[in-house]
Amino acid sequence: MFDNHLYADPIDNPGQPELQSDCLSCFGLCCAALPFSVSSDFAIDKSAGQPCPNLRGDFLCGIHTELRERGFRGCTVYDCFGAGQKVSNLTYGGRDWRQAPETAGQMFEVFPVMRQLHELLWYLREALALPGADTLHDPLMQMLKKILELTTLSPEELLQLNVPVHRAEVNELLLLASELARTAARKQLTPPPGRQKSYSRGADLIGAKLRGADLRCLSLRGAYLIAADLSGADLRYADLTGADLRDTNLSGADLSSSLFLTQAQLQAAKGNPATKLPESLRPPDHWLPADRN
Repeated sequence: MFDNHLYADPIDNPGQPELQSDCLSCFGLCCAALPFSVSSDFAIDKSAGQPCPNLRGDFLCGIHTELRERGFRGCTVYDCFGAGQKVSNLTYGGRDWRQAPETAGQMFEVFPVMRQLHELLWYLREALALPGADTLHDPLMQMLKKILELTTLSPEELLQLNVPVHRAEVNELLLLASELARTAARKQLTPPPGRQKSYSRGADLIGAKLRGADLRCLSLRGAYLIAADLSGADLRYADLTGADLRDTNLSGADLSSSLFLTQAQLQAAKGNPATKLPESLRPPDHWLPADRN
């Protein structure tokens, strides 16, 4: 069962382990509940609610170590932020959809809702730890507790939630936290960022040539950086909320203090051992030389 006391002090919990996927404690929900189509990310079509043929009887993936080679790159990028084990062990009390097939349909609908709530918790926890955003600590904590309480609702109640409303409320706080953190960083960085181009939310930077660029403290929220070259770029204190980093070249880039960077974004990108990451994130296996994978 989930132990909600872990959320009591968001700052003293580096890595946010309860908000990280734990496939060993899940009923393979992402492999059954979610749909996908033949593409560069998936080798086959699968409908929502249809278990993936690679899902084993123990709810683990039969080709986990070969997903990219077998055409399932999308699986290596997906992150449920710990929602899978929450639904499996708390919402449904450890009763899996194979043992209780009457729960399958509802469980598969509840999972995406929980995933969105857990994603919001992850962002709120990140915001609470941002230097320079101390003045927002109380409203961020209140919002975190509110979203956490929603994750303990019954399946029926979860399915009635208007998640976009809660997402909008959280996003308003995240925008403020980002601005405060980036403003504080600009005053402390040496040398300070010079004159920089600003980017609107959702900026089209597909294939952009930004090698070695000074992107410190910029907002790249929702930017499309697909296949962009950010090798050697300085992204310290850059806000990367929702940025699309598919096939983005991050080799040698400095993301050590980037804001709201997720493990899933890294999994979609390209990098190397010289890429600097926040302590809470890890370099994806496909970034490492073949003899170290």
